[in-house]
Amino acid sequence: MSTDEHVALAGELVRLIDRRIVDPLEILFGSDEQVGPVRGRLRIEAEVWAAQLLGPDDRLAVHTAARLIAAVFPGDGPFDPPDEWWRTAFGRTVARRVGHPGKTAVPFATAGAMLGITRQGVHDLVKRAKLDRHPDGGVTTESIHERLNQPQERYAARRDHH
Repeated sequence: MSTDEHVALAGELVRLIDRRIVDPLEILFGSDEQVGPVRGRLRIEAEVWAAQLLGPDDRLAVHTAARLIAAVFPGDGPFDPPDEWWRTAFGRTVARRVGHPGKTAVPFATAGAMLGITRQGVHDLVKRAKLDRHPDGGVTTESIHERLNQPQERYAARRDHH
């Protein structure tokens, strides 16, 4: 885990949770007075969550990601963020630590967003058997997750070509 990665993730979590949870509370309460302490605590907790998401404990990272997703993106259906979300610090971290929490396969465009490459790059990786095509179409999220967790030196060298 790099310091830059931690700082970017913690900052993004603060902004995301502030916008999606704390701002609506401020609107409901009619003032910042009651949510001010929540904002202060949020900054501290975001540092902890970022450390958990990026740290060595896979189980804790998955649990933290699940809690944050459930709180920030509540819904009755499975979690299915837009492709742009996978390019955020939180999205990249979830992709690497969890994969796609709600799907066994995703379209090529989503796979590209999760991997940080183009859709054509995904086609190339499938053709070269570096990613698995799902029988029902798209790419398996398991193969994306495995690719994201390859040793960085090997992955970085390949990534430059896509």
